[in-house]
Amino acid sequence: MRPEPPSDYSGRSSRITALRRARPGWVAVELGGEPWRTVPDAVVVRCGLRTGLELERPLAREVGRELRRAQALGDATRALRARPLSEQRLRERLRARGVAREAERSALATLSDAGFVDDARLAEGRAAALAERGWGDAAIAARLAGEGIPAELAGAAVSSLAPERDRAARVATSTSDPRKAWALLARRGFDAETIDAVLGPLDEGAP
Repeated sequence: MRPEPPSDYSGRSSRITALRRARPGWVAVELGGEPWRTVPDAVVVRCGLRTGLELERPLAREVGRELRRAQALGDATRALRARPLSEQRLRERLRARGVAREAERSALATLSDAGFVDDARLAEGRAAALAERGWGDAAIAARLAGEGIPAELAGAAVSSLAPERDRAARVATSTSDPRKAWALLARRGFDAETIDAVLGPLDEGAP
């Protein structure tokens, strides 16, 4: 649930007169006996909101900042439910939703600390899955780059795979025709030297 946008409370008492449970995880705040806004439990705790507290402007600004952070964290968490994302791709998702940079940084830091955003782990998992599906090192590295994985992490993930020659040999067994095998391995991103080592060089009339 997206936090409510800030509302103007000029002309009313700034004293918090009630904190009521609105729904699970959310609290309705009243100022001067009138509804003000509904905020997540975490915002109440972080800002120290309590009945009788005067909501001076510095505190109101702090509440606004915490609401923006909560919104960003919620957006990021929902994005990760669909599939794991690199830090870069998640950042792009948040910016596309108009999330403020401070809130974006806070959400990414929280999710990174909790282990939900881990580019190294994501790169290793994706590289292993692509290798299992019969892709060569160059194709895997390109795919990781396309998913926003930093080059150094992509390179480390590819280096941790079984030797490309061994993987190419397994893929080549899918056909008994050397020319078709050569073309298949080339399409799958295997290095030309690797292909030659597995199949032997084709004559100049080969495709």
